Amino acid sequence: RRWVLTDSQGKFISQRSHPALALVRVARVVDDLHLSAPGMAPLNLGTPETGQRRQVTIWQDTVQAVAGPDNGAEWFSLYLGQKCQLSYMDDACQRPVALPGEPGEHQVSFADGFPCLITSTASLELLNSKLDSPVPMNRFRTNLVVTGCLPHAEDSWERFRVGEVLFRAVKPCSRCNVPTINQETGQISPVQEPLRTLATYRTQPGGVMFGANLIIERESLIAVGDEVELFLFNSS
Repeated sequence: RRWVLTDSQGKFISQRSHPALALVRVARVVDDLHLSAPGMAPLNLGTPETGQRRQVTIWQDTVQAVAGPDNGAEWFSLYLGQKCQLSYMDDACQRPVALPGEPGEHQVSFADGFPCLITSTASLELLNSKLDSPVPMNRFRTNLVVTGCLPHAEDSWERFRVGEVLFRAVKPCSRCNVPTINQETGQISPVQEPLRTLATYRTQPGGVMFGANLIIERESLIAVGDEVELFLFNSS
């Protein structure tokens, strides 16, 4: 998530406004990123170590990122049919997480607002039990998926460990329109599912919630199959 696609003014572009981005596939090949999309020639992007800096805006945050290669901007411009810029967050580019009382203590890349997002298979299974057409977990663009808990148990977790990584939950994740986009076709649900159904039982102050936003308090490596160790539960 150190790469960001923006318009010519530096404002970020996502699936919210451009659902065709769901069809862009990204794979790491050694130190390069391999891009592919329907109707487009594959492209390898190298990581820019230095270069001109430009202003990039993600929601209310504005940072100075490194300008990406011209061929990457041209590739996306052709694919989306509009002028695009591609930028990279190097180590000198800082974007603090907006946490009251903790200014600048935690950093986030070009993700929405927090470094990680957790969901559970039980939460998805509950949602799918209410839908006429089940949806896969990729609709929710999550980093961590846990099994073996009750539906939406992740709402109540404060601190937990996965492998040697220590996570802290910050807030429930309010959902935009991305879950209504089929990640295999790029098509938007004409009836706004699964958000319409999710709203019937997951509407809370701030929006329709699914999953929890996280910050990382201790970094290390995690792997598929690692156990989750809970340290503290919210009193609520």
